[in-house]
Amino acid sequence: MDAVLLARFAAVPPRGKIIDLCTGNGVIPLLLTTRTKAAIDAVEIQPRLADMARRSVEANGLSEQIKIYESDLREFYKQRQGMYDAVTVNPPYMPAGSGDQNDNEHFAMARHERNGTLDDIVAACARLVRTGGRVAMVHRPSRLVEIMETMRKWKLEPKRIRFVHPHKDAEANMVLIEALRDGKPDIKLLPPLIVYNEQRQYNEELMRIYYGDQAAEAAMAEARNTGK
Repeated sequence: MDAVLLARFAAVPPRGKIIDLCTGNGVIPLLLTTRTKAAIDAVEIQPRLADMARRSVEANGLSEQIKIYESDLREFYKQRQGMYDAVTVNPPYMPAGSGDQNDNEHFAMARHERNGTLDDIVAACARLVRTGGRVAMVHRPSRLVEIMETMRKWKLEPKRIRFVHPHKDAEANMVLIEALRDGKPDIKLLPPLIVYNEQRQYNEELMRIYYGDQAAEAAMAEARNTGK
């Protein structure tokens, strides 16, 4: 869900160049192609995931629009500084050594900052995006202050924040944040996104994000007619 929500939240140009960092199996670039004709690069450090991403791109016939790079983002930016109009990133949420450590190395690398700290990730974003370009991230609310401080350190000014709550009475478990390279201070707190309704089904906005307007309207009409 975090990748899907980030792909919908991020402001992307109709054309130009976009890069997705920590791309995993390439979900975000694939979803972004439904919103833009821009060329999309994607970076993943794990060979296994990078290969999955390439195969997904090829299977969807999108090799002309999406390019997958197996690389460390701490090195990748050095020859591409300021090349991109927008950056998206769904980074590991937990600092290295914190919380439960997964025995599966692939999962552990995806969840913990073993291949770069939050500072490393934000620095790469800031160096890759042009002045006036945007960086969009999904992360844990518990690290929001750290994220904002780090963004501002690297001249990324937070502009939009949206919290995601599993239920209307639950604490947020995700935060979407977008920053502008070399922007002026001015931030908008968007309405919260509530995932499930009281019937433990996706709310209408989630239905539209996942299935599109027509499918969502049909599903909501069916739920009303059946009294669910």
